[in-house]
Amino acid sequence: MTQEHIGFIGTGLMGHGMAKNIVTKGYPLTVTAHRNRAPVDDLLTRGATEATIEDLAARATIIFLTLPGSPQVAEAVARMTPYLKPGTVIVDCSTSDPTVTERLATDLGSRGIHFADAPLSRTPKEAWEGTLDCMVGSDPETFQRIQPVIATWAGKIVHIGRVGDGHRMKLLNNFLSLGYAAIYAEALAVAAKVGISTATFDSVIRGGRMDCGFYQTFMGYALEGNREAHRFTLSNAYKDLRYLESMANAATVTTTMASAAKNSFAGAVAQGGAGPEDYVPHLTDFVARANGVK
Repeated sequence: MTQEHIGFIGTGLMGHGMAKNIVTKGYPLTVTAHRNRAPVDDLLTRGATEATIEDLAARATIIFLTLPGSPQVAEAVARMTPYLKPGTVIVDCSTSDPTVTERLATDLGSRGIHFADAPLSRTPKEAWEGTLDCMVGSDPETFQRIQPVIATWAGKIVHIGRVGDGHRMKLLNNFLSLGYAAIYAEALAVAAKVGISTATFDSVIRGGRMDCGFYQTFMGYALEGNREAHRFTLSNAYKDLRYLESMANAATVTTTMASAAKNSFAGAVAQGGAGPEDYVPHLTDFVARANGVK
């Protein structure tokens, strides 16, 4: 059987580690330029090659995308489409709008090109270690083909169902984690207002039934001041909750909790938290300031 040639577009916080695992575990890898040269240069030292997006499309048999959202995914697919060979698989690992995912899959399918959505869970640390969680939406044949490559960077892989279902599940997953973040930030602001320190708050929650891995990374900033405890931007969180709200609206579901969580992040972004190093745990600062808490 001919070995797959992997293309990778989007070597950012998550993509760098994912691509590193693909190339170091034996797959030929082609990457495109990135506004931050450091990850690309690192991958080249590990055996990857660099090409334009058009040359990558013509060369690769499986192409992974890890981009900020659906607009960027659609733009990348549009640029690649004239150069893609029938039988190529595009795997969108971004957190994307499922309606856009389905449209792209239909358009590409008419050209004999396969599409799968395979969004991620966990952090850049797990991406580097090759232990991410991945939820895949695809037909069974495509899943069987891409699963060995995904396994180079994921420790848990779940085939959710049809194309689009991976992104639907990812939005639900992020609703839970980002909903927790909004609750934590507000609870810490209330605690400060009534005279309970962050350290005292944590001493009660940590190790109890309300403790979890996400709580611990979130509190890495609130308690310890580690600005990089969880490198997922506020602006991406806001985008994901907008996508969730849109999905729920289309399904005629009320979004009392999801919209409340979205508004917490909208407030942070509106207050200036839209930068590339404004991460989810920093939500505590914005909620605190809105309530007159230092």
